[in-house]
Amino acid sequence: MNSEVLAMSDNEHVSDTLAAMADRPGLRILRADLIPLRGCPMPPLAWPRWLRWLPHSLVCFAAVLITAAAAGTTAPILATGHAAMLVVALRWPAAVWWLSMAFVTGITLAYPPTHDTRIYVWMVHAGVLFLFALRVRLFSAITAAVLSTVLAVALKLSGCTVGSWTMITGAISLFALALLIGAVVRGRREDHARLTEQMAATARERALRTVLEERTRIARELHDVVAHHLSLISIQADAAPYRVQAPPAALVTELASIRANALEGLAELRQMLGLLRSNGPGDSTTGTSPQPSLAQLDGLLGNVRAAGLRATTRIEGTARHLPPGVELSAYRIIQEALSNVLRHAPGAATSIELTYAHDALCLRVVNGPATLPAAPSPGAGHGVIGMRERVAMLGGELAVGPTPDGGYEVSAALPACPAPAPTPEPAADKETYA
Repeated sequence: MNSEVLAMSDNEHVSDTLAAMADRPGLRILRADLIPLRGCPMPPLAWPRWLRWLPHSLVCFAAVLITAAAAGTTAPILATGHAAMLVVALRWPAAVWWLSMAFVTGITLAYPPTHDTRIYVWMVHAGVLFLFALRVRLFSAITAAVLSTVLAVALKLSGCTVGSWTMITGAISLFALALLIGAVVRGRREDHARLTEQMAATARERALRTVLEERTRIARELHDVVAHHLSLISIQADAAPYRVQAPPAALVTELASIRANALEGLAELRQMLGLLRSNGPGDSTTGTSPQPSLAQLDGLLGNVRAAGLRATTRIEGTARHLPPGVELSAYRIIQEALSNVLRHAPGAATSIELTYAHDALCLRVVNGPATLPAAPSPGAGHGVIGMRERVAMLGGELAVGPTPDGGYEVSAALPACPAPAPTPEPAADKETYA
């Protein structure tokens, strides 16, 4: 009983020792490079198109030369098959190296070759070792060269007619030369790949830095120009009622609406400036407010009605919460369309229609002809371009154009899957926005 227990413990100890040896870095490298016989095609060179496959052509040419030279030897068929391994090694270097070891052993044992055949056998095996060293790590290539050397010496010591010690020494020198050239070429290729990757990363970083600098410049100019004027509008609208004795109530209400609109514009401008000044797409900015959505549509209509626009709304379907991108785009499109009506068709009757379909949100803003003369409106007309970009980003459709009665129509279809309603957060965990 004790002997069985001791035997079991010895077996467990041996298995643990073998498992620990298999987990060593060197053995992991050998297992990854030598044991799996997977394909590893030799990539073309980063040369001009007509030179990219030159190394592959040279290997095929060398195989043809060796085949022609070995045609009159003792075992021409085996020599031809061995030479063909150079071409196969372009895709399966590890498998061909093992097969070449077997060919060397088989040719030596089955057909004691003549002097010239022995030269071809060792030359082909050195070529296979070179192609193998191009695709594996240095440790695996050294191991393959050592095993090839051990095979050559073992065949000589076993009494096989593999040639003189001078030929064996020459074969070992060929192995060392193949290992050295293969390791140097592989190292240069890896250095070139790392340098190319580093140059690409540097170019991406430079492009990102250029974009960030341009965004910072735009934010600075917007702050210096637009924010300054909006602040003046807000201050003047707030101070105007105090400059007139007993101002009319309608005037006070209108000035309060102007000030509220200016403050809202300042808040949105501040949020946009914070986004422009952020260092990356994932960076967050402090002091921002939530993006507007269709929930703020009543406030937007109240502002434009206070400015003299006759706007009506109609909602078809069941209103529901939509993805934030759809809500924001729909709000901005309606906002831009109403701004265009105020700018280009003052006094026109305007209707806003929202249709909640199962998988889309359709909106339509239609205004009639202007009843008042429109003041000159400077600008480059980027409003419609912005609408198209927002709709294209969501994969929707946009149609704009004049109506037969002299008005204008903006209609958009935004793909929108139903989104779950936002759950209210506890009062203690709510985030305050400036």
